[in-house]
Amino acid sequence: MPTKRLLPLLCAGMIGMADAAVVVKPVPYEIDGEAFEGLMVYDDAVTTPRPGLLMVPNWMGVSENAATKAALLAGDKYVIFVADMYGKAIRPTNADEAKVAATTVRSDRPLMRKRAQAAVEVLKAQAGQVPLDTTRLGAIGFCFGGGTVLELARSGAQLKGFVSFHGNLDTPNPDDAKNIKAPVLVLHGADDPAVPQEQVDGFITEMKAAKTDWQLVSYGGAVHSFTNPEANVPGRNEYHPLVAARAFKAMDNLFDETFAK
Repeated sequence: MPTKRLLPLLCAGMIGMADAAVVVKPVPYEIDGEAFEGLMVYDDAVTTPRPGLLMVPNWMGVSENAATKAALLAGDKYVIFVADMYGKAIRPTNADEAKVAATTVRSDRPLMRKRAQAAVEVLKAQAGQVPLDTTRLGAIGFCFGGGTVLELARSGAQLKGFVSFHGNLDTPNPDDAKNIKAPVLVLHGADDPAVPQEQVDGFITEMKAAKTDWQLVSYGGAVHSFTNPEANVPGRNEYHPLVAARAFKAMDNLFDETFAK
């Protein structure tokens, strides 16, 4: 994907349209000699350093959809780096391919954490090239990416906050929650069949045992992928514009708080 500028379209129920174009710039990097390529997304009309967010996309990985969502969220408020969790050679084109790629990473949590941590370092390294304040960094993720961000938190990453949107909540090592260094916010669809109540209950038990700073917001009437305008499988993966707007506001509220410290 070449460097380009996006004038984000207004997605009903999400966030307001930016007045200026947003830059989307590919950023190549390596992990253990393997090629990866994420996306740096920011409004270059604003030169004042601003907070940075690592964004782990859904199981489709680095895609046009992920770039558009990052542009909408970045606006003039954040610099966002879209992480590549699969490697540059793997770009799923359908759900079957995405399932294979996501399962490979999800079944190896140390690998998941390593790739997410590497993406954080890539984001930090952009300081000086983009208007990034490295003292104010957080992580957000969607679906597969939401679960990844929670694993990043459990790894002890030194960020200011972690936000999961309709992500999986399970982990093979719940005791690792004691490593969490910053507030965790889970934005969950109450009717999400991909994240059953057993996962929710397990997550709550895990967070309580670790005595970490956490919130879980359960949105009635929402299922999986409620922030994704392309999700259109009723009762399973379905866009919910009102809930999406509330969830993005909750994200902003958390980072407004933690970045002010």
